[in-house]
Amino acid sequence: MQIRFRPRINFLETWRQGAYIDINAIVFARLISMPAVTIRNLSDETHRALRVRAAHHGRSTEAEIRDIIEAAVRPSERVKLGSLLAAIGRDAELSNSDVEALQQNRDKAPAEPMTFE
Repeated sequence: MQIRFRPRINFLETWRQGAYIDINAIVFARLISMPAVTIRNLSDETHRALRVRAAHHGRSTEAEIRDIIEAAVRPSERVKLGSLLAAIGRDAELSNSDVEALQQNRDKAPAEPMTFE
């Protein structure tokens, strides 16, 4: 994705004054920024073990930590919603015509946002 933004300033003059800012880089950096986590008070033994484990898997320590966290919070054996809904449909023995009938009878009015008054 490329963002084209050209503010109406004289870049050369601004550069000479030492205040040059690349607006495109700032906008692009804001679009692709990802959350960062800092881990404090990690023991030397744990850090060494992480480095050894990362080397064993052929990746950086940072990539190894990402993989460990990803596996901990998003295990591969978790049930995904789409898979669960498909299993329910198979268990109920729904045919394509049943699904089409449900689609035709559903309320087509747009949802209204909740109010908390």
